[in-house]
Amino acid sequence: MYSETVMDHFKNPRNVGTIEDADGIGEVGNPVCGDMMTFYIKVKDNIIDDIKFQTFGCGAAIAVSSIVSDMARGKTLEEASKITNRMVAEALEGLPKQKLHCSNLGADALQKAIQDYRQKKEGTVSRPEAKKCHCPVCDLENPMEAGFCTGCGKEIPDDHAHGH
Repeated sequence: MYSETVMDHFKNPRNVGTIEDADGIGEVGNPVCGDMMTFYIKVKDNIIDDIKFQTFGCGAAIAVSSIVSDMARGKTLEEASKITNRMVAEALEGLPKQKLHCSNLGADALQKAIQDYRQKKEGTVSRPEAKKCHCPVCDLENPMEAGFCTGCGKEIPDDHAHGH
């Protein structure tokens, strides 16, 4: 049984989408179980000025992504860095035991986006251009390693002509 808060964030997710010129990007997930999350952040004066996410997964994963984005927006990087899976689960008024891993994914994706931003700012990491492929069903561009399309959810076969 899901709380009203989980259902609200699942049915009306906040901050869905991408940020083309994101300052930080964090990707986590497991295509085998189907939960894939990508967070995009824009930082202005050390504050998360904008945040968007794309999530492919169950209702709990979508609700987690939505509430994490709400929790992080307007926070300093230091404040957002302290958002934990426990805080996410509490903000959602609990998650079923078998769905608690979703709260880990949401917090992890946010932390990776913050880490990516900091590494870019410090110049400690040069980010290679991510290789992409197109879904044979809906033609949406996906990460090369994606087993499932982030748009339509269909499996991307290994023998699909990636990158074309």
